[in-house]
Amino acid sequence: MQITIYQGNDHHLRPSDVNIVIDVIRAFTVAHYAFLQGVKEILLVGSVQSALKIKEHFPEVLLAGEVKGLPIAGFDLDNSPFTIAHHYGLKGKVLVQKTTNGVKAALNALNGKEIYVTGFSNAKTTAHYIKKKWTNAGNQTEVNIVASHPLGEDDLACAEYIKNIMEERDACLTKEEVINRIQNSCVTDKFYDPKQKEFNPVDIEYCTKELDSPFIMRINKSREIPTIERVDI
Repeated sequence: MQITIYQGNDHHLRPSDVNIVIDVIRAFTVAHYAFLQGVKEILLVGSVQSALKIKEHFPEVLLAGEVKGLPIAGFDLDNSPFTIAHHYGLKGKVLVQKTTNGVKAALNALNGKEIYVTGFSNAKTTAHYIKKKWTNAGNQTEVNIVASHPLGEDDLACAEYIKNIMEERDACLTKEEVINRIQNSCVTDKFYDPKQKEFNPVDIEYCTKELDSPFIMRINKSREIPTIERVDI
C-alpha cells in the first residue's frame, strides 16, 4: 500500500483507492456512538442551511452538529459524544450532520473508490478492515488518510496510528501514546476551560476510548446526499 497522511479539512485529493477521514474531537466519535445507539444512517451536509432545508421537508430526521464547536440553533443535537451516547430513542433514526472539520473534510474526499470515516474509538477496527480487504490488491493500492483538524494533534496521532496498523508497525505508536497525544492536543483546551461551559470535558473521555465494535463507517457517495452507513464486519 501507498499511504499518505494529510492534515486539514480543505484538501482536494487526487483519485485514490481508499480515503479515510478522521475527526476524533468530535464528529466521527459522535457518528460511532450514534450507530451504537441504533441510528440508521447519517447524511453529510456542508452548511447549516442545507441541514435545515432537509429538516423542513423531512421533519422526522434529526440534525446534529456544530459551528466553531458550539451547538446550532434549530438543531436537535449538538456535537457531543456524551450526549449522543445517552440520547435514547435513536434506533432507526436518520441523522443529518454538519461540522466544521470532519464533515467538511469528508465531503472533500469523495473521489476515492471507497471512503471511510472514524474517530479514535473505531480507528483500530477500521484499519484492520481496510488492510484485510485490500491486501490482495497489490502494492499499488493508494490510501489517503485525512486528519481533518488543521492544527490538532488528536487527528494526526490517530492518522499515524491507523497507518502503522495498516503497515504492520503497531509497536511504533502505542494506543497509550495516541491517547496521550489526544488528551494533550490544543483542541482539548476549551473542554477544560471553566469559562467555556459549552464544552463538556467528559467528551474527551469518550473520544479516547478504543471500542471493539463489530462495524466500520463507510460513506455511500452514490446517494443524492453523501451518507455514512454502518457496515457490519
